[in-house]
Amino acid sequence: MKTFFKPATSEKNHELPQIIAILIASLGAISNGLLFSWTSPAIPQLVASNTTTLEEASYFTVISPISMAITAPLFSMLIDVIGRKNGVLLVAVPQLIAWILTALAEDIWIYYLATFFSGIGNAGTFVTIPVYVCEIAEPKVRGTWGNVVSISIYSGIFLINVIGAYNDIKTTALICGCLPIIQVLLFSYMPESPYYLLMKGREDEASKALTLLRWRNNVEKELLPLKADVARQISESGTIKELFSIISNRKALIMCVGMRIAQQFSGLPAFEMYTQYLFQQAGGDVSHEISAMIVSGTLALSVSLSAFVVERFGRRPLMLISSLGCALILTVETIYFSISEFTRVDVSNFGWLPLVGMLAYTIVCATGLGILPTLIAGEVFSASIKSKAGGITNATTAVCILIIPKLFQLLTSNFGIFSPFCFFTICCYGSVIFSHFYVIETKGKTLEEIQQELKGNKRHRNRSADC
Repeated sequence: MKTFFKPATSEKNHELPQIIAILIASLGAISNGLLFSWTSPAIPQLVASNTTTLEEASYFTVISPISMAITAPLFSMLIDVIGRKNGVLLVAVPQLIAWILTALAEDIWIYYLATFFSGIGNAGTFVTIPVYVCEIAEPKVRGTWGNVVSISIYSGIFLINVIGAYNDIKTTALICGCLPIIQVLLFSYMPESPYYLLMKGREDEASKALTLLRWRNNVEKELLPLKADVARQISESGTIKELFSIISNRKALIMCVGMRIAQQFSGLPAFEMYTQYLFQQAGGDVSHEISAMIVSGTLALSVSLSAFVVERFGRRPLMLISSLGCALILTVETIYFSISEFTRVDVSNFGWLPLVGMLAYTIVCATGLGILPTLIAGEVFSASIKSKAGGITNATTAVCILIIPKLFQLLTSNFGIFSPFCFFTICCYGSVIFSHFYVIETKGKTLEEIQQELKGNKRHRNRSADC
């Protein structure tokens, strides 16, 4: 097995090899963020050069989610066949193709094709990387470093706004296209998920992988209970029917799908895809390019800092606080835009409000809505059903991403910029209600413990096993 890691003789687990594997796997999530918000700097450039109209450019935000919805279930099935590691490596292929097509594009149809491949890459990212991260990390590592996937996505969103602000579309594509190549070169040395290897009955390989990931030679105390948990979970047939008929699976699915819907209907994908356009329309005291960089940079930094408080405060409280905070901030933004558009009240002294409001929104969103749906999706499903549940959850995400940015464009064009803010405000208040009734706490728990809680059972805590 190719690896950078050499196991030590220490009798305690080391976190560093797990962190390294998570960081390298998350390079694919950075590419995801770059591709996801490519439209933020690209749409103003294309419209300004008369290469395309805003209506034509708006379909960039439609095509990617369609391809994501189609391919997410395929990736979910594929990682059970080729493995988690190969699944993560495979994600780099459509991402690289998307950047090559973007660099070569001469007309709108090539851009559309590139966007289709970026959607495939996005599907692969959301399906493969969280599963890999969850299955290689101990609970204490997963609670903090499991959020690196979300951090990487938002870092990519920030980077594309910076790179795109100072380069044309072709140069931006050439720069960003280097990242999938780097990811493949580095990640090929990472170990496979021990969890997946046990599912396939490859116990010796699982022991070797666990040895490398824990950086110790004696892993039997962790391997044996992990083997028992995997055996129990794969003893379930894992059919789609069981995803709904087994109470723990059904509760987990409702929670994950609901959290994804709450995340997307908070307005986050629209703000990410139309960042520069939003500030163009809103006006204000700062240019739209600088405003986009400030907001996306604040989002990336806030997510990074929030990752280290999730394990302290827990998932459920942060989801509630984040949803309510976003609702209140968007309420203020809605009132500002309503006054600006429908009254003669002079709001010139408050030109700073759109930018400050979006900064506050990104900070509060980052503490819960921005990161927790991705983290929890990797924690709550048993091995037998994880791939199918991931396909449904990520297809739901794709449908939401398909709807929200287009809805933002339609509402803004037909009713004014206040209208999408009003809609997202109502949705955030709905998220507070959902989080109160349906989100459970997974802090510091193994997958087996989470499964027992979803079933309504109590079980002695066994920290030796992981998801």
